[in-house]
Amino acid sequence: MCSFRFGWGTTRIIKTQNMEIKNYLAVDLGATSGRTIVASYDGSKVTMRELTRFKNPIIPTGGHLFWDLPGLYNEILTALRKVVEEGIKIESIGIDTWGVDVAFFGKDGQLLSLPYCYRDSHTEGAIDRYMKMHEKKEVYDRTGIQFMEFNTLFQLDTLRHNGCTAYENADKILFTPDALIYMLTGKAICEYTIASTSQMLNPNTGDLDHDLLKSIGLSREHFGPMTQPGTVIGPLSEQVQKATGMGPEVKVVAIAAHDTASAVAAVPAKDANYAYLSCGTWSLMGIESPTPIINEESYRQNFTNEGGIEGTTRFLKNICGLWIFEQSRKEFKDVPSEIGALSALCEQSDFDSRINPDDPSFAHPESMTKAIDEYLEKTGQILPKTPADYIRCIYKSLAFRYKAIIGILEEFSPNPIECLHVIGGGALNKYLMQYTADAIERPVICGPIEGTALGNVLMQIKSQGLVKTLPEMREIVANSVELTVYNPTNK
Repeated sequence: MCSFRFGWGTTRIIKTQNMEIKNYLAVDLGATSGRTIVASYDGSKVTMRELTRFKNPIIPTGGHLFWDLPGLYNEILTALRKVVEEGIKIESIGIDTWGVDVAFFGKDGQLLSLPYCYRDSHTEGAIDRYMKMHEKKEVYDRTGIQFMEFNTLFQLDTLRHNGCTAYENADKILFTPDALIYMLTGKAICEYTIASTSQMLNPNTGDLDHDLLKSIGLSREHFGPMTQPGTVIGPLSEQVQKATGMGPEVKVVAIAAHDTASAVAAVPAKDANYAYLSCGTWSLMGIESPTPIINEESYRQNFTNEGGIEGTTRFLKNICGLWIFEQSRKEFKDVPSEIGALSALCEQSDFDSRINPDDPSFAHPESMTKAIDEYLEKTGQILPKTPADYIRCIYKSLAFRYKAIIGILEEFSPNPIECLHVIGGGALNKYLMQYTADAIERPVICGPIEGTALGNVLMQIKSQGLVKTLPEMREIVANSVELTVYNPTNK
């Protein structure tokens, strides 16, 4: 393992003489918590400071699971007030979130209900129900998206099937970041990267697929106009300006609104010979492709094509990531509470049984450790006895799952995969990262940890014309962060 500044030879961006430092606000919303970040750009690098942090709890009510969208909106207002109180002049605001979930608004512009959470069990069996009326291969050919029951297409079909009143009365259906932009500006959009997670966007046309919308009783008019990352949407509404003290000169920008799209934009790759891993609750592993990869083999392997910036496609696989660890640790007793110390227990074990993290039994079991036991028993393996055994089993299993996916990606990639760039909080887990380097037999380059927020800010900078290309953006990343590299120990 080593840390180093990632160099780019003679093509480095030179800081503009006497350039005024420009500030931006990144709103980064995850499935458990959110935060706002003030970022400063000096013409060469970006520095970031967390302004606020808050929880994003799932709300169980009425037999379903929902998101508190008004609460998230209010947290953004709180952050804007703090910016004003601290006397910070910001240029713009960008919002990134998780994918697939939507909010319903009426003709009067009012929110009709809390948005359903993708973890709600109402979509169990949704794919099978939808496919009784539609050809599965045709849906994949139209969208290039892997089949997961919480994809927006199946969520909306479920709500239609269940007679959801918000669905039936919706004038506008907006993805989570688009909904927050609508609440801040009064302008409805459909940002491309977040729409690409829905299994309703046709990557060949670049727009939502009319036939798929018709199949669930909707029309294109229910959604905002398709909007590319880096588009300036406009100023805050007068109501928001009055509520926060923010002026009309501050613009809201549609960045790469899907958090993984923003994170991949911040991968400091020096060439195309790499795969990326966004490592957190979910692990998303893939490659950047200039075009969608939609064929018989990608369909058989259930790979997905999601939108990136500058017309790129994120060809990837969703893997059930550190969710398994997070749920298991709730059941451990007499163990360190600090993540680093808890993770270190894996080195006190030589346990060698493995699970498939993507087995459906790990999606939302009542007891994760029991689910692990049952999987190992079913597959004829030794059962763990201690928390150290469970942790080692989870980390090793994830590492070997990454190895399997890289092997498949190599079959699709036009370039050799020489290293793995890891972004997200999981990159701080030195045990998982070293296990991964050993499993894939390639260097694992970790960072930026705050890749999503950095990608968010870079798109805001790009919206002002201060950078023009993806390589220029990645040069800024290289100037702004320190990276940690894990080399295989078995070579």
